[in-house]
Amino acid sequence: MHTPEGFAELLLILLIAVGAAAVFLRLRLPAVLGYLAVGLVAGPTALGVVHDLETIRSLAELGVVLLLFSIGLEFSLPDLARMRGALLGLGGGEVLIAGAAAFGVSLLLDVLVPGAPPIGIAGGLVIAGVVAMSSTAMVTKQLTDQVELGQPHGRAALGILLFQDLAVVPFLVVISGLAVPSDDSLGWALAVALGKGVLAVAVILLVGRFVLNRALNHVAALYSGELFTLAALTVALGAAWWTAFLGLSPALGAFVAGMMLGESAFRHTMEAEIRPFRDVLLALFFVSVGMLLDFSVLPRGWPWILLLFAALVVFKFVLVFGLGRAARMPTVTAVRTGLTLAHGGEFGFALLTLGLTHELLPPAYGQVVLAALLLSMAVAPLALRFNGPLADRLLGRRAATREIEDDAHTLPSGEGRVLLVGFGRVGQHIARVLDEAGYPWSALDADPVRVENARGAGAPVAHGDGTRVDVLRAAGVDRVRAVVFTLEAPQALVNTVQALRASHPRLPILVRARDDSYLRELQEAGATEVVPETLEAGLTVSSHVLLLLGEPPASVTRRIRDLRQGRYELLRALFPGRDDSDPDALQLRAFNIAADARATGQRIDALGLEAMGVSVSAVTRDDTREDAPGGDWVLGEGDIVTLAGTAAALDRAEAALVRA
Repeated sequence: MHTPEGFAELLLILLIAVGAAAVFLRLRLPAVLGYLAVGLVAGPTALGVVHDLETIRSLAELGVVLLLFSIGLEFSLPDLARMRGALLGLGGGEVLIAGAAAFGVSLLLDVLVPGAPPIGIAGGLVIAGVVAMSSTAMVTKQLTDQVELGQPHGRAALGILLFQDLAVVPFLVVISGLAVPSDDSLGWALAVALGKGVLAVAVILLVGRFVLNRALNHVAALYSGELFTLAALTVALGAAWWTAFLGLSPALGAFVAGMMLGESAFRHTMEAEIRPFRDVLLALFFVSVGMLLDFSVLPRGWPWILLLFAALVVFKFVLVFGLGRAARMPTVTAVRTGLTLAHGGEFGFALLTLGLTHELLPPAYGQVVLAALLLSMAVAPLALRFNGPLADRLLGRRAATREIEDDAHTLPSGEGRVLLVGFGRVGQHIARVLDEAGYPWSALDADPVRVENARGAGAPVAHGDGTRVDVLRAAGVDRVRAVVFTLEAPQALVNTVQALRASHPRLPILVRARDDSYLRELQEAGATEVVPETLEAGLTVSSHVLLLLGEPPASVTRRIRDLRQGRYELLRALFPGRDDSDPDALQLRAFNIAADARATGQRIDALGLEAMGVSVSAVTRDDTREDAPGGDWVLGEGDIVTLAGTAAALDRAEAALVRA
């Protein structure tokens, strides 16, 4: 059987990458460092495991395309408006100052270092883009895992990263334009590149507005995950092909397409469908970046590599710190923000790869910059993880702690929203109550018609399957105050709640259920509260009955509260009727205790009922009923014992305790 060319090498790279990622994750370091290490070791200048570099690079470019598409999906105009201070002030200042400084030093390098070959304007722009960028993927992932993304330094870092991601677009347009060989002047080449960029963006936006949303509505109406996955890939790759056809970077088209869909109801579903492909191909991208390093440069270039690494880290830290203080940030927040961003990023690698591929940068310079970037990415996880203790060390523990407490007081009381999973009758009722109480919320629903109607009225509802954890992550479950599931799919929700609880131990998770069929399973999976409609309806009617009978309101409230605090245990079991045939349902069954019964004269806690899977619901003696008697209750002749359990368990209990 014929094996495709490069298949064996690709398989070997994936096997090594899996092992390296597992080792780095075991060490609690980002997997991206493992991928970079694989590229360094397997590259052509090291062990030479891979010879078919073009296949790896082609797949890696698809990873960048899908990453840009995902980043575009995250851009919501209202969100950007709320973050305009960090986005425009801090982010704009960081990109402009860092880019301008790097561009100026690049042009003057042959003057500052006698004998060094000139870089030129095109190479200077590449260096400017590389220095300005930090790692969005690494910072957001690490701060989310550390529950710091919502803290002041996390919000500031996110604003700067978003502006950097936006700034990638003009860098890609200009560098792509310069990469096309032309006899025209530089100014004309830039004008043509910008013109192509405007045309590409306009066409993508027009197609998205008049064609794409309607097409996705039809796809969603079919409720096919496979079809939606194909649609998501088609959108991302189609937009990338269009910009590549115009001679621009494919990543540009993917970013614009994602941004165009960022305001649509399908953004979360699209992101969830793209994520697995993006993560796999991005792993190959980082492997391919590691392969770019030429080890022959290290013996003679290591002083320049260390110098550039130190300059990059120190310069970006000082710059972000200074911008933060200029924006009147507390000192500790500015320090922690600087520590989180003092490194290079994946978009810097993408720009550098583009520059090296099209020979916009002398290879010797490119290798030094690449090595410095790799070194900064290796150090970044440590700075991210220990940004708090490092700030303590730099400022003094008391000062840092005091300012952290001050930062905490600046957090708005309504920080974070409630995520409603399911926007049917119950979900909409909850949304109205939250609105009246002044709490922000958003919702997911799988019905495209309901989503379209709700969004038409201005409700923050998006399309998505709420039983999928990846869709919940795309919907921002990492940043919400609580999750409320109102779906009529308790069996599917058991696994969803269990996975969500494993990754979010302190997140309040409420589940609405039609009845108590999966009450115990949902509770054991980690649901904070499970609210069965039938049991709650019974409690509501019961409270009204008691009030009409003259029971004091305080007594009624206490009785209902006790039943809820007991998680409905006294209500779950019912006397079965003719049509009740579920063998796993909890039932009530009454037994008469005869004089010769085995349970006569025995304490309840000595009967071993729990091991049989039953419990005592009530005991009636001399026409007096005692609900939930204690374990020290001694059963006697003539008692009527009401046991709760499944039909099989009740049969076992009858055979063991009641019969002589």
